[in-house]
Amino acid sequence: MTFHPQPQGGPPRPWDFPAPERAVLAGGLTVLHCHRPGQQVVAVEVLLDAPLDAEPEGLDGVATIAARALNEGTARHSAEEFAAELERCGATMDAHADHPGMRVSLEVPASRLERALGLLADALRTPAFDRAEIERLVGNRLDEIPHELANPARRAAMALYKELFPAGSRISRPRQGTAESVARIDADAVRAFYTAHARPSTSTLVLVGDLTGTDPVALLERTVGEWSGGAAQPRPVPAITSDDAGRVVIVDRPGAVQTQLLIGRTGPDRHDAVWPAQVLGTYCLGGTLTSRLDRVLREEKGYTYGVRAFGQVLRSGPDGAGGASMLAISGSVATEVTAPALEDAWQVLRTLAEEGLTDGERDVAVQNLVGVAPLKYETAAAVADTLADQVEQHLPDDFQARLYARMASTGTVEATAAVVNAFPTDRLVVVLVGDAARIEEPVTALGLGPVRVVRG
Repeated sequence: MTFHPQPQGGPPRPWDFPAPERAVLAGGLTVLHCHRPGQQVVAVEVLLDAPLDAEPEGLDGVATIAARALNEGTARHSAEEFAAELERCGATMDAHADHPGMRVSLEVPASRLERALGLLADALRTPAFDRAEIERLVGNRLDEIPHELANPARRAAMALYKELFPAGSRISRPRQGTAESVARIDADAVRAFYTAHARPSTSTLVLVGDLTGTDPVALLERTVGEWSGGAAQPRPVPAITSDDAGRVVIVDRPGAVQTQLLIGRTGPDRHDAVWPAQVLGTYCLGGTLTSRLDRVLREEKGYTYGVRAFGQVLRSGPDGAGGASMLAISGSVATEVTAPALEDAWQVLRTLAEEGLTDGERDVAVQNLVGVAPLKYETAAAVADTLADQVEQHLPDDFQARLYARMASTGTVEATAAVVNAFPTDRLVVVLVGDAARIEEPVTALGLGPVRVVRG
C-alpha cells in the first residue's frame, strides 16, 4: 500500500477588501462596479436620496410603501408579470427605506444580468404605483403594526428612539410609520414622494460579481442608463441631537414573565477616528458568547440566554459632521431577576472602567473581526452591501479596507478607553419592557436615574 504525503496548506495570501471602480452614466447615475471572479450570482444595490426626513408631515411610512411598491408592477408589466419576469431571470429584488434613504437590492445569475437590469430599470423609471396594489401594501403594513407593538424587542426600540430624540425629529418616530400615518397613505402620495426624490443625478448603483467579458459601464448605459430625470442637489443632512441623561423607562406589560432590556445612547459615527477602537471595545463588552456581559449574566448568573452590545450607524453627513450611531446593550431576562441583572451589568461596566480590557480579550476581538473578514465577504452581496453602506454614509471607497488595518493596529488601552466612553454608567437610557408592578420598585432602588412607567 502506498501512502501519499498529507497535503499541506500553502502560504497565506494577502487579502484586502475589494476596491471598486467608479463611473457616471450619461443620465447622471453614479456607478461603482467591482469584478469578483467566480461570483456567478451578481449583486446590485441602488441607493436613492429619499430619506425618511423627506416624508411629508403626517405621512410617516410613505417611503416604506414606495419601496415595497417598486417591484409591484411597472408601466410595461403588471405586478404578476413583473414577478414572473424576475423568476424567469432567476433573480430576486427587494427594497426598503431607512433614515439615510431608500435602497433597492437585486441578485441574479451573471448569465441573465442584462435582462434583470432591464427589469430594474423599468422599476426605477416607470413604477406603476397602482392604486389597488398600494391599498394592499398599506393594508399589509397596518396588519404588521400590532404584531410589532406586541414584540418586546421592537417595542423597546420604539421606546428608546422616542426617549432619546426630540419629539419633532423624524428619527424619534417609527421608521415604517404608525397606524395613524400609514392609514393616510394612498397612491397619489406614494407617486408624489417617489417623483420628488428618486432621480439618477442623486442616486448611486453598486454592481458586484463576475463581470468577465462584460463592459459594466456600457451594460448599465443600455439598461438603467435609460432612467432620466432633472438635475438636483442631494438633500442636506440635519444634525442628530439626543438626550442621554441617565434614566429608566418601563413599558408596562402586566403578567410578562420576561423583561426585555435595551440600554442605549448615541455616539460618534464611522467618520470619527475613535470608531475602530470603539468597535473592538464594544465587541469585547458584548459582541459574542465569550464577552464580558455574557460571561457574567449568562454563564455565571444564568439570567439570560444572551446579551449583546453593539454600535449601529444611524446617519452620516457628507462632510463627516452631524452623523451619529446608536450604542446599545440588548437582551432579555426573567422578570424576577430584572433588577439583579441590571445591577450586574452596571458592575461589569464599572469594572471595565476601573481595570480595563485584557490583551487576550483584545486579541480575540481582532481575530474574530479582522481574521474572518475574507469569509465574511465571500459573496458578491456582502461586498455590494458594504460598498453601498459606505456610499450612504459618505465614506471613501477604501474605508472598509483601512478600517481592518486600523483595528488590527489598535491597542488594548485604546479599545478600553473607547468602550468606557461609549457606555458611561451615568449617561445611559434604560428601556425595560415588562411587568411594571413587579420590576418598578427594585429597579428604582438601583439609583440608575428617574424611573417612568409607560402604559400600553
